[in-house]
This record gives sequence, C-alpha cells and structure tokens, in this order.
Amino acid sequence: MTTSAPPVESVAHDAPLLNRVLAPYRENCRYLKSAEISVSGEPMSGGMATARCEFEIDESCYIDDTGHFNAVEFNICYNQMFYYIIAKGVQDRLFTPFDGWTMQDYWDRQLPDILIARLSSSFRRPINARKFSGEIRLEKVVERVRGGGGGLVVADTTCHFWDDNGGDSRGDVKIAITNAPVTEAVN
Repeated sequence: MTTSAPPVESVAHDAPLLNRVLAPYRENCRYLKSAEISVSGEPMSGGMATARCEFEIDESCYIDDTGHFNAVEFNICYNQMFYYIIAKGVQDRLFTPFDGWTMQDYWDRQLPDILIARLSSSFRRPINARKFSGEIRLEKVVERVRGGGGGLVVADTTCHFWDDNGGDSRGDVKIAITNAPVTEAVN
C-alpha cells in the first residue's frame, strides 16, 4: 500500500501584505523584497510550510560595510521571513493554528508576543549581502493553553540563506508566541 504525499499549495508574493509586515522596521532595514509560500500538509501534523524569499541589503542598518552577510543581518532577515509566513498563513488561512486567527490578532502580537526562544546559526561560505535568497521552513507547530487561559504556540523552524556565488548560511530557530489566541483545536 502506498500513500501519496499531501498536495502542495503555492501562494504567490503579496506586496501589500509584505509592506504592512515590514512597517515596524526602519526604511533602511527592510531587507525582505519578496516571498512565495508553499504548504504541504499541516505543520501541526507532520506537514510543512515554506517561504522562498529574495533579499537585498544595500547598506547595513547598524555598522559600516563588513563585505558579507553577518549574524545580525541573519537574525533580522530570519525575523522578516517568519513574520511574513505567519501573516500570510493568517490572512489566507493556510495552516493551523493560524487559520483561526484574525489579522488583528496577528498585528497585535507581531512585535510584543513573537519571541525567539532559541537560535542556532552557521556560516559556511560568505554571502554577498547586496542580493541573496533565503528560505524558512515551518516544520513543527505545537499549540497549548497556558494557566490563566492564554495560548502558547511553539514553532520549530529551519532557515537557509545563499547567493549566486555559493554563499551559504543555515539556522535552526525555535519561536514562542505568547498570549496567542486559543483556537478550537486546543479547546
């Protein structure tokens, strides 16, 4: 008996949503330029959501030019990818538990309640920060009701950045979303 893989749903880049997601960033720190999302199954049930992204860093927002993509920019680019994939998941109801959120739920939580609980990164070959690509994979999502009634969403993600010259950087990031709306899935 063979089982078929779940169908993959692809979602094109959404420029108005990306602009809204990046609104909290200073103009010179909006590095994410585009993203396309694909969803294969449910991240809460063994599936995965992926965003393939394009980035440009014309000038670092905090330091003189280092000549390469660095750890601070890694973190900023990761955050922008994560914010976008979750916002798109909420808006288009792509995967649980975010399909039970409203866009206002997301905007209210984007900055204060989405926290990096653990981040591990490696830099294998220097990346030209002027123009490069990235990918985030939402691999596992767990939703819980916390004491006091609030929700907690924990997401295990991986990411990869590269350029056309073989630049390569990778990471594993665990995200905790506190004060999450409690969806019917955990009730």
